[in-house]
Amino acid sequence: MQKQKVSYVERLEHSLVKVIQQPGADQNQPPMMRVVLGLLTGISCIFRSVVAVRYFLYNLGILRRFPLGCQVISIGNVTAGGTGKTPVTEKFARELTKAGRKVAILSRGYRRKEKPWWQRMCSAVIEPPLVVSDGKRIRLDAATGGDEPYMLASNLPGVCVIVDRNRVKAGRYAISRFGCDTLILDDGFQYQRLKHSHEVVLVDKTNPFGNGHMLPRGVLREPAKHIARADVIFITKSDGKTEDVIKQIREYNKKAEIIECRHAPRLLKDVWSREELPLEWLKGKTLTTLSGIAVPQGFEDSLRKLGARVIWCERYADHHRYDSSEILYALNKTADLHADALITTEKDAVRFPRFETTPVPCYYLRVDIEILKGSENFATAVDHICNVKPKHS
Repeated sequence: MQKQKVSYVERLEHSLVKVIQQPGADQNQPPMMRVVLGLLTGISCIFRSVVAVRYFLYNLGILRRFPLGCQVISIGNVTAGGTGKTPVTEKFARELTKAGRKVAILSRGYRRKEKPWWQRMCSAVIEPPLVVSDGKRIRLDAATGGDEPYMLASNLPGVCVIVDRNRVKAGRYAISRFGCDTLILDDGFQYQRLKHSHEVVLVDKTNPFGNGHMLPRGVLREPAKHIARADVIFITKSDGKTEDVIKQIREYNKKAEIIECRHAPRLLKDVWSREELPLEWLKGKTLTTLSGIAVPQGFEDSLRKLGARVIWCERYADHHRYDSSEILYALNKTADLHADALITTEKDAVRFPRFETTPVPCYYLRVDIEILKGSENFATAVDHICNVKPKHS
């Protein structure tokens, strides 16, 4: 079976991401790419100005931040993609639920299936938020609710997962409909319309602030100095050698609690049957991988560190929506290479169409957050959220 052609947009995205993501990667580029980078620099300057004006209007009160009378924990970052927000969101939700809070996760549901923008603009009906999970059962699939909301709902029984572009509306719905007293704003650092009680910011140790440029010339959503707003900072993908990153962080934020963590593989699960295998199964196995995430290298390297031999890696753009032909191509390629299995990520697995039989096994790697340093800071943050009354104004 032939591989379906990757769209021009995805090919362009792949090329640009490689150039803008890492410091120095834009050097010695061919003339055409230098022209593109010049155009992106101009757009970045405009974007930086728009961000500055937006925060200025919020700080003046011209644009309003809405309080909801309960704890609102924002988990986000200043860079685009790849820092590991979902596992950190999951960890906070799980610990707060254990502490007796009624938790709802509010998500935009990035790249989910929804009506075209012009239909949404013209509609006179205000639709209620989408309930991916009411804490008792999962109500929507990944395509309708979004990959990450569905994944969170699957892993967090007892936690409501609500999706809407308008997180103020979603928060009000979670409070009135489900009696939630704690809201976790997934990817919420830039979402200023909802007043935050606590700011949790993630910084990727392997690439803290990219090349220093704003989108689309770099990966910054807002200037790095804005992490001064953070109450808690997670250094993700840590290897324990974080002195330089901490020094950079402290230039902008002297007060925030710092927690170092890594994404720790826990087990393998069959994508369709959900049969579990221990990580020891990987040792000595020959594997292929399929992923559509922001930073696939870390996922692929983790398999090698666990003793696997990875011989072929198929990569798509972040949040790629798979069709059957793409999955079949990867499965057949794996069989042709006489590999033992095709391995994907949990975030990708929720986007896979259903197959009754496959030529080779297909597993996803289940990971969660392991705190390396600052576990007492995390415990303090959870305790603070549980025991401090939110401000109503």
